[in-house]
Amino acid sequence: MKIQFCGAAMGVTGSCHLITTEKHKILLDCGQFQGSKTREAMNYEPFPFDPAEIDYMILSHAHIDHCGRIPLLVKRGFKGEIYCTDATADLVEVMLKDSGYIHEKEAEWKNRKNERAGRPAVEPLYTFNDAMDSLKFIKPVLYDQLIELNDEMKFVFNDAGHILGSAITELWITEEDKTSKIVFSGDLGVMDRPILRNPTIIKKADYVIMETTYGNRVHPSNSLDVTRLMDIIRDTAKRGGTTVIPSFAVGRTQELIYELNRVYDSDSEYRKDFENLMVYVDSPMATTATEVFKRNAQVFDDETKAYITKGDNPLDFKNLKFTRTSQESMWLNSDPTPKVIISASGMCDAGRIRHHLKHNLWNRKSSIIFVGYQAEGTLGRLLLDGAKEVTLFGENVQVNAQIHNLEGFSGHADKDGLFAWLSGFQTVPKHVFLVHGEEESKKAFAYTVKEKLGYDPIVVTEQSEYILEKDEIVDSRIIENDGLQEEIISNTQDTLTDIHSRIEDILYNAKLAVGKDISPAKMTKINNLVMELEKSTINLGAVINEEDRDKNPAEGLA
Repeated sequence: MKIQFCGAAMGVTGSCHLITTEKHKILLDCGQFQGSKTREAMNYEPFPFDPAEIDYMILSHAHIDHCGRIPLLVKRGFKGEIYCTDATADLVEVMLKDSGYIHEKEAEWKNRKNERAGRPAVEPLYTFNDAMDSLKFIKPVLYDQLIELNDEMKFVFNDAGHILGSAITELWITEEDKTSKIVFSGDLGVMDRPILRNPTIIKKADYVIMETTYGNRVHPSNSLDVTRLMDIIRDTAKRGGTTVIPSFAVGRTQELIYELNRVYDSDSEYRKDFENLMVYVDSPMATTATEVFKRNAQVFDDETKAYITKGDNPLDFKNLKFTRTSQESMWLNSDPTPKVIISASGMCDAGRIRHHLKHNLWNRKSSIIFVGYQAEGTLGRLLLDGAKEVTLFGENVQVNAQIHNLEGFSGHADKDGLFAWLSGFQTVPKHVFLVHGEEESKKAFAYTVKEKLGYDPIVVTEQSEYILEKDEIVDSRIIENDGLQEEIISNTQDTLTDIHSRIEDILYNAKLAVGKDISPAKMTKINNLVMELEKSTINLGAVINEEDRDKNPAEGLA
């Protein structure tokens, strides 16, 4: 068995790792390279493997640097199954369709320039239709389900706490009756953050493939950066400026909405200053992604679930407006009223955010707030590094606005968070492979791990391949028990108790609602959900009773 690192080896984008056994090939992620022109050109290079030979793909989450080359993979011959969580499946559809549209538009723009200059036409990396074609290979599953790919491969998704649906993968591979366990971290989230649950601690692994985006840095407290965010917005509005926030459409945008909702719907010190201040989410993809968040509340943390159960939508408030059309977007920059604009992309390398920067970077009254990682070669990184002038749409723009970096909003675990997660393994992995980080970050984290834990991680710095030794024989029943760890059993019991309590509240509210003059559309929604609940409840009872009969055959015959 071997692992081939095909992306996110020299930076934080292009996540792609190939595991090859004697009979099968399985791909972990297939992300797009982002950043400099040199890095983006890597997307057009041939894959270092034959896509037609890949049996399965496991997708950690829906960010483009992890899923963005899936349509290209399919276009070049992949015909296997792509497994991800159900929430990721919903988001991937949004992300890939948008990505295909952007690639088409960028190719059209380049070809207009090339035609005028007498240069040959270029082809988009893939199209909207290519993205649509790739979606038929997606197979959504739930967290904590043990999925058997074949007689030799099983996996479980655990919550990574990074974005909605993000997963840590536990993968068991058996060759010649010998089994090894590989854990792929995907992107790890931050502990105790709004909306999402904490990253799952994994107890055992033979091999770990781990991200190190912030392996050499510690984030400031999120609570401190929330206060700074509100202070910057208030001060900017008072001097007549606009606050522009480049934000990833999936994850950071929803967290910003959540935090702003707590200000607008409370008696905080900022409420009076914000009373007439509008917040615009100017990104069709972010708008659609927020709707996906609302449909997947089952994976939210307990606090957010409690808000929703009580009828308070934490992803909406009266001063929030989602803009979809280009006309609405252009109006934002012609309207002089102080406002907050949240727009994608988060690294400022594409999308409407570039227009908002063009109209606000020169203005000393305005503020630009970064709330996520800025990769090398991106416009966002240039601005954070202190650029005095940038080029946008062929025009030189002076950087006079205030530039702020609130790392406390990052969706990635920092050095301490990464170390805490790796320290959770109760047995020492045979190898830990550090990926998805710039070289300095990976090396710094490797040093920390060696100094404090005593083992030496492998720093992956280029596309490379490693032969893995085979582990000792493991009984298949042990594998299943390992996948359904003690804490998962405990979590299941807690979840059942939580559902019981929540159902009582819902039933009480439903009786009140159904007894009133209720619209046919709302009644239909309630009825459909009740039918789904009935089906799930009956199936759950059937499974539990089957388990009892297996243990007590005589009772089953009574």
